[in-house]
Amino acid sequence: MCSRARDAGADIVITPELALCGYPPEDLLLRPDFYRACARELGALATEVHGITLIVGFPEAEGERRYNGAAVIQGGRVVTVYRKHRLPNYEVFDEERYFDPGDRACVIAVNGVACGINICADVWEPGAADAAHAAGAQLLLALNASPYHMNKQARRYEVLRSRIADTNMPVVYANLVGGQDELVFDGASFALDARGDLVYQASSFEESLDIIEFVDGDLQRGGIAAAQSLEADVYAALNLGVRDYLGKNGFPGAIIGLSGGVDSALTLAVAVDALGPGKVRAVMMPSPYTAQMSLDDSRELVANLGIRYDEIPIEPAMKTFETMLAKEFAGRAADATEENLQARIRGMILMALSNKFGSIVLTTGNKSEMAVGYATLYGDMAGGFAVIKDIFKTFVYRLCAWRNGVSPVIPQNILTRLPSAELKPGPDRPGHLAALRNARCDHPVLHGT
Repeated sequence: MCSRARDAGADIVITPELALCGYPPEDLLLRPDFYRACARELGALATEVHGITLIVGFPEAEGERRYNGAAVIQGGRVVTVYRKHRLPNYEVFDEERYFDPGDRACVIAVNGVACGINICADVWEPGAADAAHAAGAQLLLALNASPYHMNKQARRYEVLRSRIADTNMPVVYANLVGGQDELVFDGASFALDARGDLVYQASSFEESLDIIEFVDGDLQRGGIAAAQSLEADVYAALNLGVRDYLGKNGFPGAIIGLSGGVDSALTLAVAVDALGPGKVRAVMMPSPYTAQMSLDDSRELVANLGIRYDEIPIEPAMKTFETMLAKEFAGRAADATEENLQARIRGMILMALSNKFGSIVLTTGNKSEMAVGYATLYGDMAGGFAVIKDIFKTFVYRLCAWRNGVSPVIPQNILTRLPSAELKPGPDRPGHLAALRNARCDHPVLHGT
C-alpha cells in the first residue's frame, strides 16, 4: 500500500483506527502477549516504509498502561506515537475497560505541512482537535473505526464541521471498512476543507487508496463518490457483514432454512450475493400444514439464485414426537406446544447439517418480530449469525424491492402474500402478522448486522 501511494506521488498514508490488529480486539487487549505481537508486527512494518510517512493505528503497551495509539513511521522506524484522548464507553464501545487516555497533542511535519493527529472519538467532542491546533497543526488527520448505522454519514459531516469551526483546520477522515462480529464498518472516508465543504468522498463498503492534495493551506477538491440510496447502503452493510463473518471465522458456506416467507428469502438473497451461489445451501422442511404456494415460491427463489436446494419433510419426526409425548399430553388439547415442535424439529435438522458439513446456519428473524416475541425459538432464532436481526419488518420489504430492482430474484408472490407461520390447519393468525407488515417505520436504525 505504501509503495503504491509513494509511486502515485503521496507524502503520507493514513490508516484507520487500530488498523494493525483490527477493531475491536475486545478481550485480546487484556493479554500482554497480544501487545507484544502487535509491537513485533509494527516494528517489521516500519522497516518496509521508506520515502513516505505512514500513520497506522495500533494498541500500545507502556509499562502497566495501555493506549489506543497511532504510530508515525518515517525512514524505516516509528518516530512518534499519538495516544487517543477520548475513550468511548457507550453503545458498542467499551474502551475504558481496556485503555488509558492520552493527554498530549501530536503534530508532525510532512513536506512542510504541520499535521495534527486525532483518533475517532477525539473528534466527536471539543478538546483534542483544539489541542492539535494550539500545537501548530494546519491539517487534522483523523483515524477512525466508526461503525455503520443508517444515515450516519450526515452526522459525521456535522461533527467534523464543528471541529473545523473551532479550529479553522481542514480534516481528512479515514474510516475502517469491513465486518467484525456483529459490527459493520462502512469506510466512506472523506475530507472537508477549511470552510467545511466536502472535497473528497470515498465509496462506502469498499476498500480504496485515494490521493487528496493539500495546497496553499487547504485541501483541494478530489473525487466524490455518488451517494447511494438508504436501501442500497443497508443491503451493502448486510452483504459485507455476512461475507466477513464467514470468511474471518473460516466457515466454508452458509445454510438457510426456507419457509416461503419474506424474511428467509431476503436472508438467502443477501447470503448468495455475499458468498456466491456455490457456498450457499437452502433447505425447505415442509410439514403437513405447509401451503403449496410456499413450496412453489421457495423453488422459484432458489432457481433464480442458482443454489443447492433440498426438501426434507418433517412429518415423520412430528409423528415420532407425538407418539413419545402421547402419555404425558393425554387429556390435553393440542395447542402451541405441538405447533412449536415443528420449529424445534426444523432447527435440529439445520444444526445437524451444519455440524456434518461445517457450514453455518444463518438466522432469519427480523427485528420487529424479535421485539414483540413472535420469532420462534429454534425456528426464526436458530443459527449462528443473525443477518437481519436489526432490520424492521417494513424495511425487509423495502430491501427486497431494492434487490429485485437490481435483478429480479425474489418471487413477487413472496412480497404480496400475507405472512403465515403455517403451523396448524387453516389461516394462521394473519391479522397479527399483517399488522406487523403494515406498521409505519420509515426511519429504522441499523446498529450492526
